[in-house]
Amino acid sequence: MVGVSKGDKSEILELFLKIGLDDRTAKNTIANNKVTANLTAVIHEAAVTDGCERRIGNLLYTVATKYPTNALVHRPTLLLYIVSSKIKTPAQLEAAFSFFASTGSENFEVDEFEEACGVGVEVSSEDIELTVNEVFEENKNTILELRYRTNVGDLFAHVRKRLPWADPKIVKQLIDARMYELLGERTAADIEKLSKKKEKKEKKEKPEKDEDKKFANDAPVQLPEEDLFPISNFPPPEENYKQVHTEIPFSDGSVLICCNTKEVLDKHLEVTGGNVLTRFPPEPNGYLHIGHAKAMFVDFGLAKERGGYCYLRYDDTNPEAEKKEYIDHIEEIVQWMGWEPFKITYTSDYFQELYELAVELIRRGHAYVDHQTPEEIKEYREKKMNSPWRDRPIAESLKLFEDMRNGRIEEGKATLRMKQDMQNDNFNMYDLIAYRIKFTPHPHAGDKWCIYPSYDYAHCIVDSIENITHSLCTLEFETRRASYFWLLHALGLYQPYVWEYSRLNVSNTVMSKRKLNFLVTNKYVDGWDDPCLMTLAGLRRRGVTSTSINAFVQGIGISRSDSLIRLDRLEYHIREELNKTAPRTMVVLNPLKVVITNMESGTIMHLDAKRWPDAQADDASAFYKVPFSNVVYIEHSDFRMKDSKDYYGLAPGKSVLLRYAFPIKCTEVILSDDKETILHIRAEYDPSKKTKPKGVLHWVAEPSPGVNPLRVEVRLFEKLFNSENPAELDDWLSDLNPDSKVVIPEAYAEPSLHSAAVGDRFQFERLGYFAVDKDSTPEKLVFNRTVTLKDSFPKGGK
Repeated sequence: MVGVSKGDKSEILELFLKIGLDDRTAKNTIANNKVTANLTAVIHEAAVTDGCERRIGNLLYTVATKYPTNALVHRPTLLLYIVSSKIKTPAQLEAAFSFFASTGSENFEVDEFEEACGVGVEVSSEDIELTVNEVFEENKNTILELRYRTNVGDLFAHVRKRLPWADPKIVKQLIDARMYELLGERTAADIEKLSKKKEKKEKKEKPEKDEDKKFANDAPVQLPEEDLFPISNFPPPEENYKQVHTEIPFSDGSVLICCNTKEVLDKHLEVTGGNVLTRFPPEPNGYLHIGHAKAMFVDFGLAKERGGYCYLRYDDTNPEAEKKEYIDHIEEIVQWMGWEPFKITYTSDYFQELYELAVELIRRGHAYVDHQTPEEIKEYREKKMNSPWRDRPIAESLKLFEDMRNGRIEEGKATLRMKQDMQNDNFNMYDLIAYRIKFTPHPHAGDKWCIYPSYDYAHCIVDSIENITHSLCTLEFETRRASYFWLLHALGLYQPYVWEYSRLNVSNTVMSKRKLNFLVTNKYVDGWDDPCLMTLAGLRRRGVTSTSINAFVQGIGISRSDSLIRLDRLEYHIREELNKTAPRTMVVLNPLKVVITNMESGTIMHLDAKRWPDAQADDASAFYKVPFSNVVYIEHSDFRMKDSKDYYGLAPGKSVLLRYAFPIKCTEVILSDDKETILHIRAEYDPSKKTKPKGVLHWVAEPSPGVNPLRVEVRLFEKLFNSENPAELDDWLSDLNPDSKVVIPEAYAEPSLHSAAVGDRFQFERLGYFAVDKDSTPEKLVFNRTVTLKDSFPKGGK
């Protein structure tokens, strides 16, 4: 389906609304031609064009978006079960998908299908309540210990394991009721440790403005293992001949069924020994971003789980966009992320084999040399018209392709195109380009070639050459399945198992390499490793660890459902790790001088301060010494001229506790001539510590008389864009946050930080987590704020 006319749109919108889709979902669906075509077909197959219950309509929508393509012959059967309410829950539907994915187009036993999907199984509220009570009894001690920090997702998973067909809404209601019954009202300690999602629910804040995307929680609920890592259910390599990979319908009514023969698979297994082989195939045209962290987790993770191997393969088919800098960066960042490639290869390593296979494709009548311009190709594709050179003689195409190879044809004057199906409903079968002429040296292959293969041609063939068992990629490549398997079938090559998953989309940033490159090239940011960016190099420079990134990816799970993940979800995992690994220290960002008048000038005390909140008194390494003198500095924001009941900072006549030191009381405020600007404060300290003020402040003192504390630069980073999804904006650059980076050039730090090295991470007490930046010099350290101590992310959108 290429497009939908305005008249068709109104009819289709009405059809989608009849099955219970809300107006927003229906309109968003129409914007996606593929899903529109699938859902329209599903509605007609299910014979519900006059409408149905919303519950049934939601299940039909799921069928349209997630049904396994290798088992389309069984889709009408599944729809009968849905319309008759024999399958009525998402859990049953997912089970049906799994059943048909493994069955493919083969016949199946109805009894086996119904058993696998829980057809006819009725789970009463009493059964659910009994199971919930059993789960709570088994986990009672843990729940009492953790209270409202208990991972409710784990409890839900235990119930689901025992009652897979139970109504999840009833399960949740009963779990919530049992939590309250067992623990009672939340205490102050519970509320303090609640995740932001819980706080939002309790405070009944306004719903999010942007409803066009689903958002994940900031404090993640642990999902069941099969939801977190569904690729653990993928078939083993030795079964990769039983399954139909895809069925490709052609415009002439024929259907190409793509699968391996037993003979082809046996040759593959002889080479691989039955090991799982995956690949992480980035194009070296920029720095990797956090979305690539998910791809690495999937590709390397599957290989690791199955005891197999993962290639790092540079998909270097476009010499104009690729650089040695990017190649070096990718190898280094993959290792930093904790992954070890089995081999490092390049698509360009196989240029000769790819060329020879292209010649063979022409010989078999499946490719031709074309002379259309890019504009003509676009026009002919839109009109589903064949190129005038499509049916030229094979010998002529062979000769012309050789001329292309030898540089005898000008750039832009010829391409090699695959002879697929220009009238197909899938635009990725519109005679895709296999080779184009580029008189550009290659960063890896040098100047040996002047023709280069396209991604659509090279990717699947190199997967086959490298004997990849599981080819995993993001959902935008799903429509390319047809061309992927068509080409391998046309050449008689081994076909890997292919599975697509959703991209990782994080809020308040852009992930497109084109947009990232624009920001870097036009100096909107300070290079690919700017800490404002979601590049892995930028995150590392900001102080984020690879383990927290991997924990974040694992926490959100690997699925086929598109969602926009809030930035604070990532920050949650960063805090979780840095809270355990970052030693504490004290830094004052905006210093306000406090002179202690009842302490003799020149007196220096060296006090013990904790590096860790649970430091034991007998562990000397858990403490560091801080000087305390009669001149200390506190944050300007920790002083007010007027006190109030809800204010715990310093004010005239009020006392506060200086952390690890003594209580002080403000006795006088010295103002400038304008009678408004505070020059410094005078105070008295309580050496006996009998005063017990509520407020506790961080501080830094003069290390010796008349000598200022250690001066450092501190950079405070916020979200790069104001909108949650700037990529959808026409004028996305205008959405850049002007306050995404704030530099404090003259902050004061306690003396022991002088020896900090680039990359060292600390918690600045009461301020957040910070890391030493590469811009630091022996004369002055520079710190980047990694993340604040608490989530300050606005919940209402912008």
